[in-house]
Amino acid sequence: MTKPLENRLALVTGASKGIGAATAQALAAAGAHVVLTGRDVRALESVEDAIHEAGGASTIAPVDLNENDGIARLASAISGRWDKLDFLVISGAYLPALTPVTQIDGKQLSQALTVNFLATQALLANFDPLLKRADAGRVIGLTSSVGATPRAYWSAYGATKAAFDNLLASYAQEVEKISKVRVALIDPGATRTAMRAKAYPGEDPQTVKEPSVVADRLVKLLVDGFEGFHRERVEG
Repeated sequence: MTKPLENRLALVTGASKGIGAATAQALAAAGAHVVLTGRDVRALESVEDAIHEAGGASTIAPVDLNENDGIARLASAISGRWDKLDFLVISGAYLPALTPVTQIDGKQLSQALTVNFLATQALLANFDPLLKRADAGRVIGLTSSVGATPRAYWSAYGATKAAFDNLLASYAQEVEKISKVRVALIDPGATRTAMRAKAYPGEDPQTVKEPSVVADRLVKLLVDGFEGFHRERVEG
């Protein structure tokens, strides 16, 4: 049986756990060859094992988004093996400590800016040529409601996500008239992840949805297709 995303290449950042790992597995199940990126090699290997055991295809490409030239090296390696990139899923993110604006830790804020914003610009800059060579290149960015709606104690993370949103929305406008690349911003909502547990340590994880719910929605969005800039929140 032909799978809907067969012969498509997908790159997923933050693929070692949570929504990124679930999305990588869902994409592979739909037929895509998935490039798994993240810092934790053992965790990436675990995700790859799950993909291969299910009959899917993937490649591990460890990358630390904090490294200045890590993304450029990744793009060079991928372009040396493939001539296009169909899907770029930006799931990797860093959550600094929740604290008042006046007590934000500078080191943590710098890391959040690097991972959540600067790395995103580097991903778009380095993979734009490969995305434009695809029949219908798609970029999906995983965002957060605190990027659009400020919340007390969340400013360090929320500010970087607001910048993330602006960057992707601007890129969407820039490529819409000159290519077939399209962009979507997806707010996963409350989801059972390590980041969520860090932010809400007293919450019962069973009260929020599993990452697979978000992953399935992302894959459906890519299979069904979308035109123009797309934004939505995944409920459930």
